[in-house]
Amino acid sequence: NYCYGEGGAGTYSDGKLYTRSKKRGSIQKILGVLVQHGATEDILIESHPHIGTNKLPGVIEDIRATILENGGEVHFESKVTNWKIENGSIHSLELNKEKWIPVEKVILATGHSARDIFELLNESKIKIEAKPFAVGFRIEHQQSWLDQCQYRVSDRPDFLPAASYSLVTQVKDRGVFSFCMCPGGIVAPCATSNGEVVTNGWSPSKRDNETCNAGIVTQVSIEDLEKWGFTGPLAGVNFQKDIEKKSWEMAGKTQAAPAQLAKDFLKGKLSSQLPERSSYIPGIVSSDITQLFPRTVTQSLQAALKTFNQKMKGFAEKDALIIAPETRTSSPVRIPRDKISLQHPEINNLYPCGEGAGYAGGIISAAIDGENCAEAIVKLQEQ
Repeated sequence: NYCYGEGGAGTYSDGKLYTRSKKRGSIQKILGVLVQHGATEDILIESHPHIGTNKLPGVIEDIRATILENGGEVHFESKVTNWKIENGSIHSLELNKEKWIPVEKVILATGHSARDIFELLNESKIKIEAKPFAVGFRIEHQQSWLDQCQYRVSDRPDFLPAASYSLVTQVKDRGVFSFCMCPGGIVAPCATSNGEVVTNGWSPSKRDNETCNAGIVTQVSIEDLEKWGFTGPLAGVNFQKDIEKKSWEMAGKTQAAPAQLAKDFLKGKLSSQLPERSSYIPGIVSSDITQLFPRTVTQSLQAALKTFNQKMKGFAEKDALIIAPETRTSSPVRIPRDKISLQHPEINNLYPCGEGAGYAGGIISAAIDGENCAEAIVKLQEQ
């Protein structure tokens, strides 16, 4: 599955390793571990290192082999479905609603789409909090257009990499930005449950597909959620679900995705004709994506597209294609923890970790946070 299992979404993303989290731990150490397990040494020196969807699964498998060689265990098809809490600690975990295993420490590193765990935490009255995140859509262009736009040449020479971009603007008090830009990449389906449509994007190591794409997303605050009728710790989760269900219905209750030419999205009208080919393999359905989001979100995205089109002529013109929705940019939940011990304030052997807990925003920052949690446990045991 694209979003969980061995390595989670990190395995099936395209392995962008750029991060701004330079004060949390050693980035070079993480890059070294990846190289040790099969990633190219180029990632050690590149300013925006990238592994590629085609190479990541092998890297993750080699990491698993190292874990096993050093005495660790990996249990596949073992979903955590409940836990027993005694005297402020998790005493045991239930697997698949049938088997209980004793535990001493629990690092909770689920990723940002583990809604069943968020719901279990909430049902268990273990403190969690709604947090801001961002939503929007994927926009797809021909890579040849982007190369011409960025390099100012009719044909990109072989020695130049596939061009990319990073765009950001402010619409009133709301930020809008490009997210997870994928040169020579594809738009992919990433639903985690029935009855929803979710998109994501990635690139192979050579970034040599004909199309490129990026998420164009806008910030959603806690105040926004409350105004739209979503409250409580799971407000963001329920808002995501609402958009994803609407998308599924728009697309005829299939994994096809709602789509619209960017120029028509700006006008709020259906596209009479979509490009013959999109990289989104389940297919696309002409839809009015302006009706998918709350009005303030739609207006922010429209205003940003106009600004981006001024910065990059053609960005919202011709065959620029919007494929919706992009809702899983980051976790809509934060699981609180102590800044020093990294333990949950109410459960003293629970260590919320990584992107799903709200403490990371990508492969490198999540890896650093995982090491920090492991080291916090070691320090506690040494005391």
